[in-house]
Amino acid sequence: MSTSTPAASAAPSTAADPRTFVPATLGLGDARLHPWSLKDLDCPTLLDGLFAAAADPQIALWNPAPTADLEAATKWIEIRANAWSAGTIAAFALLDGDTDSVGSDADDTAPTFLGALTVRWTDRSDGLGMIGYWLLPASRGRGLATRATLAATDWAFRTAGVRRLELAHAVENEASCRVAQRCGFPAEGTLRASYRFGDGQYHDEHLHARLATDPSLAPAQAPATPTA
Repeated sequence: MSTSTPAASAAPSTAADPRTFVPATLGLGDARLHPWSLKDLDCPTLLDGLFAAAADPQIALWNPAPTADLEAATKWIEIRANAWSAGTIAAFALLDGDTDSVGSDADDTAPTFLGALTVRWTDRSDGLGMIGYWLLPASRGRGLATRATLAATDWAFRTAGVRRLELAHAVENEASCRVAQRCGFPAEGTLRASYRFGDGQYHDEHLHARLATDPSLAPAQAPATPTA
């Protein structure tokens, strides 16, 4: 399932900085990665999904989502939308379908919220980033975490100048370890008592990483669609 949740914060960015995350929709065939925006505050389906994420035991343990009520969920979305504006964090909602109509005038059925994925800088000047993700219970078992991670990794390498992308997960989180392995993130070691998870305890983490120079494993997918 998930890796350690990247902290969301917006730092100043310049348009000339090549290491900037630019909003884009990434198609996965039967799903897509949709960049969070302030328009999502008006989508009840997304808000309900965030409420459900806060209540799920697995997410609460490995990737706590402080989104249990409207005020908290609103703040959560605002932080991620503003981070896109700064180009410092790429925060996506994982939605069903291959057409990104969220926040548009299209009269379509509201999308099903499947999970979330984030790529953030840990050392922007050195091109070092980290990826994290989680899925709602009904979305698990479809290979979505693997496909979303592959697509976001390829996109980050191609468009934002990411040199090295790390993925860390609690050693007990075996599902996330399998995702890392399927996505070509080799294990590099164990970080002892490195992260305080939702149970309030520090857990050892496995560290995985991919380099931009590693062979691409990205599956066939729709082209990235820039978002205004």
